[in-house]
Amino acid sequence: MTDVNFRPQKIRWVAGSLAAGVVVLFTVLSFGLHGQAGFENAGQPGSGSFQRGDQAAMIGLGVLIGLGILAFCRPRVRADDQGVHVRNVVGGYDLPWNVVRAVRFDRNSPWAQLELLDDEQVSIHALQAVDKDYAVDGVRALRALHNAAQDA
Repeated sequence: MTDVNFRPQKIRWVAGSLAAGVVVLFTVLSFGLHGQAGFENAGQPGSGSFQRGDQAAMIGLGVLIGLGILAFCRPRVRADDQGVHVRNVVGGYDLPWNVVRAVRFDRNSPWAQLELLDDEQVSIHALQAVDKDYAVDGVRALRALHNAAQDA
């Protein structure tokens, strides 16, 4: 049996577009940072003024937020006849097939899951319901590998 490797599809387009939009927005906002900052109080001038460093910081903040959004492109599932490696947005799992009871993709679930022998469940964020047929193909491939490992 061949190795399988799946990553989410639609979230990559959404996260990429959103991250680029955030960087552009923060860059445009940074050009609006000039002049006095704060309010006049009893005839006193504002408390400070914006400098070029403030504009650079605003752009840097946009880049950091964009990178945070791109973290949602991180999920991946890889499997072979030995086991399955699941990498989610935060954390990951390396599991041999002998600890996996079933590969599940319930009707109202946002993503597939591995049901383990100790009644725990591991979410597979790489196989998301919004990806429809792609996710179903991924679950079928994982089930085929699981079944082949159980038969061996």
